[in-house]
Amino acid sequence: MVFRGQTLGKYRILEPLGSGGFGTVYLAEDTWIDKRVALKVPHRQNLDFGELLREPRLLASLSHPNIVTVITAEKQDGVFFIVMEYVPGETLETIIATKGALDVATVLDYTCQIVNAVEHAHKQGVIHRDLRPANVFVTDKGVVKVGDFGTSRFLEIAAHGTTVIGSPPYMAPEQFEGRAVFASDLYSLGITMYQMLTGELPYDTPAPADLERLRRGELVKPPRQRYPHVPIAVDDIVMRALAGSLAERYQRAEDMLHDILNVRRELAKKGTTGWAGMAGPPSVPGMLAGGGPSRSGSPVAAPEDASSPVSEYHGPSGSDQPAGGRAPLRMARRITPSRIRTREVTATRFCWNCRKALPAKAGRCPFCNENQ
Repeated sequence: MVFRGQTLGKYRILEPLGSGGFGTVYLAEDTWIDKRVALKVPHRQNLDFGELLREPRLLASLSHPNIVTVITAEKQDGVFFIVMEYVPGETLETIIATKGALDVATVLDYTCQIVNAVEHAHKQGVIHRDLRPANVFVTDKGVVKVGDFGTSRFLEIAAHGTTVIGSPPYMAPEQFEGRAVFASDLYSLGITMYQMLTGELPYDTPAPADLERLRRGELVKPPRQRYPHVPIAVDDIVMRALAGSLAERYQRAEDMLHDILNVRRELAKKGTTGWAGMAGPPSVPGMLAGGGPSRSGSPVAAPEDASSPVSEYHGPSGSDQPAGGRAPLRMARRITPSRIRTREVTATRFCWNCRKALPAKAGRCPFCNENQ
């Protein structure tokens, strides 16, 4: 048991930040250099020391701007703990709970950063197995960091993870059978993307009797069916990530990233000419797009009518047809009253040096550290 004000070595506990299946995370201060850090204290302190070191060793192999950095692991006063960077900001779960559905531009920005993290982990042979909004942190500058690799596993010898681990609402069908693969993380990311777009999960936690329907993809309805503001191109990416069949799902994070970047470019081009897909769900007077009351009590700005032609979208890369046999669809635009002002959209920005997509508010590239 760790208490507020307790000192573990040179670290003074300030307050608890949260608790999960692996352990409890505390905000602490490194009293030697006056720096705030996060300490994760495993619940099961009686595990073999090598097992306790599994997560910090795993994280030590992952060095990426979109992954929470592990600093060290220590044992003080009989308590084993992992020292990690402290990420000031909020979890994506808190943001969704507070704001509801996020605008499409923000969803694509956050998703790009999460996919970057997942791609890096996969290249190191690591699957997360518990990717969900509660394990995604967003700084006040819009930088996204994926954390909580306590359930992760190396895919070095085995063809897949063999333990049933994860959070059921975000688990891919094969995870319920203990067969987690790289594509399982992309399914979890599809659920997270769906939740960012709509403010809710696509389905309730599957009961054992629902697993066969989950494998057939029958529990998932396209987000656009319920929320027409979602662009068709974005809808197609979500549905391919959520394909129940592994053969129809994204196999590699870089393929999903490729499609998202293409869609971001297309939507950014349409942004200044009335592209309707950039806004959140339709609002009612006095309500924000995310579901909260506006300060002025007036409707949130929605896009105007667009006179530009509809652009073709030929489906996600690697396939002539999106998952589920859906024919290639066109990007549609919605007509709204001209008296409502157009939402301003910022075009996707790329680093001049490494050419990777930048977070919306970044003044410095998180990948190569060059000023923009």
